[in-house]
Amino acid sequence: MPRFVSRRTILLALAVGAVAASSLLGWYWYNTVPLEVATNPKFVGRETCAQCHEAEYHAWLGSDHERAMDLATEKTVLGDFNDSTFEYQGVTTRFFRRDGKYMVNTEGPDGAHHDYEVKYTFGVKPLQQYMVEFPDGRVQVLRESWDVKNKRWFYVTPPDVVNERILPGDPLHWTGIGQNWNTTCADCHSTDIHKNYNPKKNTYSTSWFEINVGCEECHGPGSVHVDLTRRWSPFWDLKIGYGIEGLNEKMLDTQLETCAKCHSRRYQVHEDFRAGNHFFDHYEPVVLEEGLYQPDGQIFDEVYEYDSFRQSKMYANHVRCTDCHEPHTLQTKFTGNALCTQCHIPHDPAKYDTEAHHHHKPNTPAALCVSCHMATRTYMGIDERRDHSFRLPRPDISVALGTSNACNNCHTKPEETFQWAADAVVKWYGKRKPNEPKHWAEAIAAGRAVKPEGEKLLLDLLRQTTTPAVVRATVIDLLANYPSEASVAARREALHDSDPQIRLAAMRALPTENAALLVSDLAGMLNDLMRGVRVAAAARLAHLPIDHLTDGQRKAYERAMVEFRNSQELSLDHAGGHLSLATLDRQQGRVESAMQHLTAAIALEPYLAGPRKELASLMQEHGGDAKEIHRLQTEEAALLERDAKLAPSNAEIQYQLGLLRYTLDDYDRAEIALQQACEKSPRSYEYRMALALLQEKQYELSGNVNQFEAAITSLTKLHELNPDDPRAGQILIRLRQTRGARQPSKP
Repeated sequence: MPRFVSRRTILLALAVGAVAASSLLGWYWYNTVPLEVATNPKFVGRETCAQCHEAEYHAWLGSDHERAMDLATEKTVLGDFNDSTFEYQGVTTRFFRRDGKYMVNTEGPDGAHHDYEVKYTFGVKPLQQYMVEFPDGRVQVLRESWDVKNKRWFYVTPPDVVNERILPGDPLHWTGIGQNWNTTCADCHSTDIHKNYNPKKNTYSTSWFEINVGCEECHGPGSVHVDLTRRWSPFWDLKIGYGIEGLNEKMLDTQLETCAKCHSRRYQVHEDFRAGNHFFDHYEPVVLEEGLYQPDGQIFDEVYEYDSFRQSKMYANHVRCTDCHEPHTLQTKFTGNALCTQCHIPHDPAKYDTEAHHHHKPNTPAALCVSCHMATRTYMGIDERRDHSFRLPRPDISVALGTSNACNNCHTKPEETFQWAADAVVKWYGKRKPNEPKHWAEAIAAGRAVKPEGEKLLLDLLRQTTTPAVVRATVIDLLANYPSEASVAARREALHDSDPQIRLAAMRALPTENAALLVSDLAGMLNDLMRGVRVAAAARLAHLPIDHLTDGQRKAYERAMVEFRNSQELSLDHAGGHLSLATLDRQQGRVESAMQHLTAAIALEPYLAGPRKELASLMQEHGGDAKEIHRLQTEEAALLERDAKLAPSNAEIQYQLGLLRYTLDDYDRAEIALQQACEKSPRSYEYRMALALLQEKQYELSGNVNQFEAAITSLTKLHELNPDDPRAGQILIRLRQTRGARQPSKP
């Protein structure tokens, strides 16, 4: 009898055959196309993307990404250039048109007024800025900006220089390095940007593939993706997938790190970040540093969203950027509280979207979830940005530490104090549960102030399993101020953490007392998966004895050192890159190169304290001209004195000033500076040691009993800070010997 095959079996066989055929064709494509095509995709441009992705392209048009930067044209310029004027701090700026070009007449780098062509627009809301290109390739951002909503000119002040004229020559002047687009802004406003700075000529030839943030800035270069669609083969390939990074998949870190490239406060380690690359291979984000974040992690300075979001329960529960933001228009997916209730009890929004929960009049701004849980802070004068840590309002922390809170951001009457708000929260929601983990604010505040109780609070915070990685990295950073065995053990253990930000913090916080152990720890990080970690390890090892590295470790060190040098060369248009390489060259005996880097640093940023001191020190070691050395040291002291007045609470400036005054034989003023450094940072062993040594020197020279007593006081505090360090005892022995020599026993 004939055997009948079911329709289901036939369909299954066809499906299996199709899969096999597509696999074979995919294999064929990958193995017959040159490897370079698959591994080195090229940029193809938005128009090519739009041929297949028309809806996404049209959604992107008009977005903040599409308007991130553009040529100044009738279509792009929003500001009033109809011969309008704007005056700020005695400087009048005129905006006008000439020969079809947008022009500005304003104060130039020489202090005189000149006409400049506005070549580019920058941004589209809530403000638009304008940029001028100079003959040396520098593109500078004017501080006079256009308020898009209120249609007026206004002046974008630096956050720490308000109501004060910024003079030409100041780095914050619009022609200064602080307003330089090539190095400060370009990386986040265009597609495939290359700075192309020439350190020998001190010029730029910055280039981009697309002037704004196009499709491929987020998805990566698309040539392989396009080639796959046009070949006689399946659209996807077994080994390379679709030939482009898929950000729609539930891959939190891939999507978040793609966004973090621009939406974070970070330092660049390597160029050419592409979607799907590891963020820490190219950038090092900051931790919750003082001046950038409040002790409880709320935003303070312009830090963007990445490290805020990494603090949040949203991040811990695998929420991603595109759960809230449409990725092409960049608008939120829903309006009002519907954005939050899509996840928070979607079938019962009344649980949260009700007066019983938020205690404010419905359908008012105060009743919005984001008003309480995503408080805003204003930057650039008019740009309100929301804190993406999604926190509960904590006026009780404000009572204890003076942090801001969402309640008192709105309630500002004299009687509406922090305590008033804290009492209201308790009344509405009850007291906090006794077994609830403490917020990290108290520990970070104590650690920043180097309070004695700070160490235990920080160590306890590390042990809490719910502590976010960015907070733990901050804790490790702060533990460097505490030299105890427990602190050192915690920092060393953090070297093996799964999060690269914690490993980075741990490496920077490792103590220097045991050089052999430090070298061993750092050598173990030279093969880390993340370039940023390897670079940091090499940077520290460069200043340590590495004679006992194994052959494998030495090769890894040499590879990482190449990566370190490359990372510093990215910033040779700033003094920082030159200073870093000068220190390395000095350590490795390349004296001439070190001097060249220091000289370049002084030329680039002559107002910066630091390079002159290093150059003078290097010249002293190698027989430089005494008058030139003294001139450099005197100029450096003047710069440090200026900085000390500008930042009176900065202990490090006072410490450096004290050391420099000591070098200039100005012992009395050196002692004053070092005393101030110790007062501002009472737990710093390094500062106190410098003061004790100076006081010992003072007593040797003068024999003044007051100097002897002052030195004894400093040595006592040194012993309290670290009883295991023998140096305080050694200085005490020398002091007593000096005193005995000055007071011989009677016959």
